[in-house]
Amino acid sequence: MVQFLRVTVFFVLQLVACGIPVFGQDASPYSYTSASRDGTGKWYMGREISQIMGFHGMAWLERPERSEEENTDLAIKNLPLTANSVVADIGAGSGFYTFRIAKKVTEGTVYAVEIQQEAIDFLQKKADNLGMKQVVPVVGSDKSPNLPEGALDLILMVDVYHELAFPQEMLQNMRKALKPTGKLVLIEYRGEDPAVAIKPLHKMTVRQVKKELGANGFTLEKNGQFLNIQHFLVFEKER
Repeated sequence: MVQFLRVTVFFVLQLVACGIPVFGQDASPYSYTSASRDGTGKWYMGREISQIMGFHGMAWLERPERSEEENTDLAIKNLPLTANSVVADIGAGSGFYTFRIAKKVTEGTVYAVEIQQEAIDFLQKKADNLGMKQVVPVVGSDKSPNLPEGALDLILMVDVYHELAFPQEMLQNMRKALKPTGKLVLIEYRGEDPAVAIKPLHKMTVRQVKKELGANGFTLEKNGQFLNIQHFLVFEKER
């Protein structure tokens, strides 16, 4: 009997570790398999979550040709910004977008959200050097951007969403942080286009993005197809 109980407890613990519901627990939104080459082995709504690009990739983020390759000036021009906007750049990295946005948001706030302390330190130092007091680095977590509730006019994620370890929790917390009229903008490499020379797990299709965000209370407001190799997707909170 003791041996049976030990085996049962071990089996239950294994199920819990894998996110499988037991004894009336809510079902986990995630499933797990062996990881692919660039993946984590963790799946959400039929998509394997990709590995995270660490801060060591900063040089790639700041490459001189990026503006032309990705039409970054055009992307920023199309963001719904005013001088008084309260904005969050989630997964800010080196601040490539953060500091360009801050030039337009002169009287508001630009939260630069990162989970890597090395990136936070870099962002703070750069903000100090540039005298951009409107840029506020924020240490986020895997499940929350740690932003003030109901305060954001705009949340931006540039080639970041596909790397979120807990997309459901993050989306729910981002939704809480947005004002009723706030927008969530995702810029992601086009998964529908095989000519876009980016690893498959680091690209997303519009269909998949709509599926995941729709399940978390967001509606696609604008599908901007004006960038060279990326989607420009504007979502609003479902009313």
